[in-house]
Amino acid sequence: MEHPKTLDLVEELVLRLLSPVDSPSSYAIDELPRALRFAHRLLSSRMAPSLAPDELLLAETIKRQLAACGRSSDALAFSDLRTKLSARSSAPGSIRNRWALLYLLKSLSDARRREPLLPSSTTTGLPALPLNPQPSHQSPLAAKKTLPPSCGILLVSKDPDNIREIALREYGDIVVDETEVSESALVRDILFVSQGIDGRYVRFDKVSDRYEPPDLLKLPRSMRTMVCKLSELGWLFRKVRGYITESMSCFPAEEVGTVGQAFCSALQDELSDYYKLLAVLESHSLNPIPTPGSVSGVTVNYLSLRRLAVWLAEPMVRMRLMAVLVDGCRSLRGGAMAGAIHERAQHGDPLVQEFMGCLLRRVCSPLFEMVRSWVLEGELEDTFVEFFIQGQAVKAESLWREGYQIQSAMLPSFISPALAQRILRTGKSINFLRACCEDNGWAAAAAEAAAHVGTTTTRGGLVYGETNALEALVVEAAKRIDRHLMDVIHKRYRFKDHCLAIKRYLLLGQGDFVQYLMDIIGPELSEPANTISSFHLSGLLEMAIRASNAQYDDWDILDHLKVKMMENGDGNRGWDVFSLEYDATAPLDTIFTASVMKKYLKIFNFLWKLKRVEHALIGTWKMMKPNSIISCIYTKEGAAVKAKFVAVLRRCQVLWNEMNHFVTNFQYYIMFEVLEVSWAHFSEEMDAAKDLDDLLSAHDKYLNSIVEKSLLGEQSQGLIRILFVLFDLILRLRTHAERWFESIFQLQLRGTSKLKTKLKEPGSYPDVGRKAIMQLAGEFLQRMGEDLDKIAKDYSASLDAFISQLPMQQHVDLKFLLFRLDFTEFYSRLSPSK
Repeated sequence: MEHPKTLDLVEELVLRLLSPVDSPSSYAIDELPRALRFAHRLLSSRMAPSLAPDELLLAETIKRQLAACGRSSDALAFSDLRTKLSARSSAPGSIRNRWALLYLLKSLSDARRREPLLPSSTTTGLPALPLNPQPSHQSPLAAKKTLPPSCGILLVSKDPDNIREIALREYGDIVVDETEVSESALVRDILFVSQGIDGRYVRFDKVSDRYEPPDLLKLPRSMRTMVCKLSELGWLFRKVRGYITESMSCFPAEEVGTVGQAFCSALQDELSDYYKLLAVLESHSLNPIPTPGSVSGVTVNYLSLRRLAVWLAEPMVRMRLMAVLVDGCRSLRGGAMAGAIHERAQHGDPLVQEFMGCLLRRVCSPLFEMVRSWVLEGELEDTFVEFFIQGQAVKAESLWREGYQIQSAMLPSFISPALAQRILRTGKSINFLRACCEDNGWAAAAAEAAAHVGTTTTRGGLVYGETNALEALVVEAAKRIDRHLMDVIHKRYRFKDHCLAIKRYLLLGQGDFVQYLMDIIGPELSEPANTISSFHLSGLLEMAIRASNAQYDDWDILDHLKVKMMENGDGNRGWDVFSLEYDATAPLDTIFTASVMKKYLKIFNFLWKLKRVEHALIGTWKMMKPNSIISCIYTKEGAAVKAKFVAVLRRCQVLWNEMNHFVTNFQYYIMFEVLEVSWAHFSEEMDAAKDLDDLLSAHDKYLNSIVEKSLLGEQSQGLIRILFVLFDLILRLRTHAERWFESIFQLQLRGTSKLKTKLKEPGSYPDVGRKAIMQLAGEFLQRMGEDLDKIAKDYSASLDAFISQLPMQQHVDLKFLLFRLDFTEFYSRLSPSK
């Protein structure tokens, strides 16, 4: 189009089209500039007909059309000219696109033969070339009758005579008559509304909470519907922008947090891109562009409501997503906000997935930075309390159990509970090593974990969507830091040695030490509790250690063993308040907490009472064994007393044997079936523990196993009360035995004294004294038998109750205790219920 000759040819062609005769008219000369501009725009555009480029078919169609009009000579001339044009196709400067040239000439010929329509100022679309100065208001149907039928290639087109366009223009005229506002004005209003600004006709109604044109404004229903539909974008924009403004101006900042700020920043960036699109659309609305396919010459706005709907279709989807997120996250912050956005990202639309993925990478950035800082440095940088791990100020011994907890409400859904627990433990391990163990070796372990993960993953950083990278970093850091922590606990602080010391001394596993301690401390504990000195008992404890194999243990361990006197009341003896305690220091006090040591104290008091009962039975046996009948004081007159004494002594021995059988078997069950078996399982789990939580769990399981098997659990309270009654009856037998045999010893002394008096004083009457002694002995043996019968009766009833309740216990090991106590079914046969 830039060649001068081409421009001249185009001008001549336009002039011929405007002139109905060979000489140009004044109308043609006046309309030439406007028509020429339109021709230049038309030829310079990239518009193409919706037809397949077939030169032969188009040439045949033109020839048939000329022949049908009675112009056979013109048809032959056209064929000859086309042959010459084809022959020059290889020459320089020849026309290559001959089909386009033929199509243009045929279209102009068809347009010239039609009855033209003058353009109207209200007609929409691009203007057509006017061919006659007089307008025609012929209807489309009439035009169809007057136009000649199409033939050839034009039959391929759906509307070769532009009847559809003519009908649409007439419909446009009707619409214009019903419209008070031009479409371009409404388009401009929609562009204002899309930015949250009231337009000239479309304004925001606070009552209905939407943008809409006033009801009095005269608009077609379709156009009003389109305006209301496009105005939704402005309503959504208003909601999103209001949330951003409210959040960024919020004070204090804790109400928004870093995740909320990242969310607002991501939304603001989306709005910035949205503003750029609106700027482009506004520039289009100011530049008139001819409508493709129109044959009129009128220029109108390119940006119609329908085109605007196409342009704003994708922004509408994005804005609707942002508005939904704003509504869902208005009352959330931190991990809860990230989790809510993540749930909205689970969508099948690729556009939604891509948009939500980009948004979440921005939103989750502060959250993942907190995770990285926590698992590699143990730092909880959570100024606005939005992380799913929360810390609180506690004592050093409570740091592991109570110092850090998971806030379920702040845990985002894309982090599983198992991974969250591992994240929590990794940071806790670092803080435990730093605060309780005074160890800095975790830093090297964390650096190795970060370096290892950095070389095995595609990205070194933690971002949303890289769940594998996050899990790999946490797993690697947890593995290395936990391994270092276990080394510190076992090697530096000798955890297993301390557990073994507690087993030996608090759980009375060191037999010679316990026996010697019982022997030297027993007389002291028989005194009233308020008269016993704890310092003196501490000296006796050290004496027992030095006199037994305990002296060969490490004194760094033995120094933790101390005497503890519990609170005592009126009438309490030393046995009731004496106990041993193990003073664990940091960091072992994290495992041996106050509640744990309270359980150990409960077990020690139970075992100590059992040892006391065993010690009492041994003392009773020592008193009975040397008290055989002294024949010298029992003459023929004392035969009845002697027989009675022998019977009472035998009954006492039988009762002692029953008690000793029960105590021996019960003690065997406690020391071997309970303590040793539990220790063996605990040792295996202790060696297999990979982290401090595993170690704590193994120790708690070990301690709870001892408590349950020793009848000290909540479900065995009825049984333990009966057991303590049996212990009291055994101690009661020991007390009575001491009094009985002391009295027998006194009677022996009195009998010996009377015998000596008889030998020295022949004139006295020793028979009277001897009879009195025999009478006293008989009365004493009668009372002794009655007391013995009462103790035996109470013991038998309590033992039957104890054995009858053993099968009802849930723990399976208690069934073995029943088998040991009643392996001959002696008590079962005697039980009234059998």
